[in-house]
Amino acid sequence: MWVRGEHDEDYRKTRSSILNLVGNTPLLRIRKVLPPDISPEVEIYAKLESFNPGGSVKDRPALNMFLRAQRDGLIEEGKVVVDATSGNTGIALAMVGSAFGIPVELAMPANVSEERKRIIQAYGAKVYLTDPLEGTDGAILFVRDLVEKNPDRYVYLDQYNNPANWEAHYYSTGVEIWKQTEGRVTHFVAGIGTGGTIMGAGRRLKAYNQDIQIIGVQPAHPFHGIEGLKHMESSIKPGIFNENYLDRTIFVETEDAYEWARRLAREEAVFVGQSSGAALWACIKLARELSDRGEKAVIVTVFPDGGERYLTTALFD
Repeated sequence: MWVRGEHDEDYRKTRSSILNLVGNTPLLRIRKVLPPDISPEVEIYAKLESFNPGGSVKDRPALNMFLRAQRDGLIEEGKVVVDATSGNTGIALAMVGSAFGIPVELAMPANVSEERKRIIQAYGAKVYLTDPLEGTDGAILFVRDLVEKNPDRYVYLDQYNNPANWEAHYYSTGVEIWKQTEGRVTHFVAGIGTGGTIMGAGRRLKAYNQDIQIIGVQPAHPFHGIEGLKHMESSIKPGIFNENYLDRTIFVETEDAYEWARRLAREEAVFVGQSSGAALWACIKLARELSDRGEKAVIVTVFPDGGERYLTTALFD
């Protein structure tokens, strides 16, 4: 079942910029891959963020952070935009920078997928590779040091602490989910990296209906293979993330995230990355609980990106 959005007709229009294609992604009902013990009264839908022009959910905050920095007069002639990333935000920032004609430099762990590194470089951004054992925390510390040494050169967008990150989802993702489900959504499930998606979309959905449950998804352990997600207890906590806005957190094993990402491709023809597999596993766990209690529900999750950027990783070995 394809759930039509308010702006479906916009896809027939000519655009003046690639950036005009950010947002208004489709919502797809997940059916074939679901276990038989899930009640048909519990519906699961996924927001397919790979439909964004940069291929991920991070196009939304990347564009909004750029626009906010421009509005505030931070991006001037000769300035370079810089940030730390696990990959997808880096790709999005590189794309937006290319569209605006603004140079971008990015730090990311050396063990992120080769596809992500090459896509960023294809957009013309400069990449600094940091210690893989330090994860995104190492990239954050690298950028902070770089900016401290060259304060007049860089505009540090700081996706982990920039309110323009979560606001992008408050004014787009959350609104789209509400409209696409015609207000039927009962649970919102999303992986936590910077926390922007769940903080922004979750707050918006709560503004529509306080009874909607907001459920975060994290890796079960500090050392994991779910690119894009953070184990908060062992990481530098993003300033924009506040667990008080969550009703619950579900922890996912790396193996389960991989298995469900692979099954989505083989059984549902939905080709996604491991963070999408983690989100689906959490949805299935939740759906089983609701089914056991005989409840009706409309669960909406976010599939942050496509599987193309993980072909050389363990996910598809």
